[in-house]
Amino acid sequence: MPKDPHGHLIAGAVSAPRNVPPGIPRPEYVGRRAPRPFTGSDVYSPDAVERIRLAGRIAADAISLVGENVRAGVTTDELDEIGHRFLVENGAYPSTLGYRGYPKSLCSSVNEVVCHGIPDDTVLEDGDIVNIDITAFVDGMHGDSNRTFLAGTPTDDVRLLVERTEESLRRGIKAVAPGRQVNVIGRAIESYAKRFGYGVVRDFTGHGVGEAFHSGLIIPHYDSAPQYDTVMEVGMVFTIEPMLTLGTHEWDMWPDDWTVTTKDKSVTAQFEHTLVVTERGADILTLPSSKVTA
Repeated sequence: MPKDPHGHLIAGAVSAPRNVPPGIPRPEYVGRRAPRPFTGSDVYSPDAVERIRLAGRIAADAISLVGENVRAGVTTDELDEIGHRFLVENGAYPSTLGYRGYPKSLCSSVNEVVCHGIPDDTVLEDGDIVNIDITAFVDGMHGDSNRTFLAGTPTDDVRLLVERTEESLRRGIKAVAPGRQVNVIGRAIESYAKRFGYGVVRDFTGHGVGEAFHSGLIIPHYDSAPQYDTVMEVGMVFTIEPMLTLGTHEWDMWPDDWTVTTKDKSVTAQFEHTLVVTERGADILTLPSSKVTA
């Protein structure tokens, strides 16, 4: 994924999918064109929540390790290899690998890529940012998280975008409470982002997760009321993953049918956690093992 004469990303060479040892259980969709329709519930028992937490912790630890290796000169394919190796060494299947034909074990979204960037021979340059999105499948559950990392020293505008996107996630999580509609999460995120004139991506959302990679539950990151009026309840599990941009919220799709970029090619950042609704608010299930509290 080199850059065109205007400095924007273009598609690079994608290596073959990485091998997963046969002893690691696969999600049901691997080897199929699409997952089976999810007919279960987004509300989980305490025991099931702990299984999601285990998957989420492995995903978070993989992201932390990949992030330690983000620097100018590394390729996104090399980052994929690092994340893939950590997951399989910890007995987890990379949920993205084989999901609707996705060819890699993580998503690496650089600069103007909103989400779902495919790792390839892109070489990160000083000042780039890259979002690393990893979902781990273990013991029948998915745990989904992402973080945006800096390669070298970005401009102040880009650095602040990254910091404020992470803060918008925190504000979305603080809005979680049983009895509230899920659209209050987006209201909290968008009201914060508007202070800085950021675009808030609308068409790619948070989602229910656990037994299914994507259950069908939608968590908006903008003020969508009265739409998306699902009422949160104790035990409900979903992701919040705001995508903010330095320009428009509109987007383009590459011919690979995965890579989403901002239409104006402005830089974009994203952060994500999987969480469970509790009586007091939210419990984050995708904290790295070095952290014991939310």
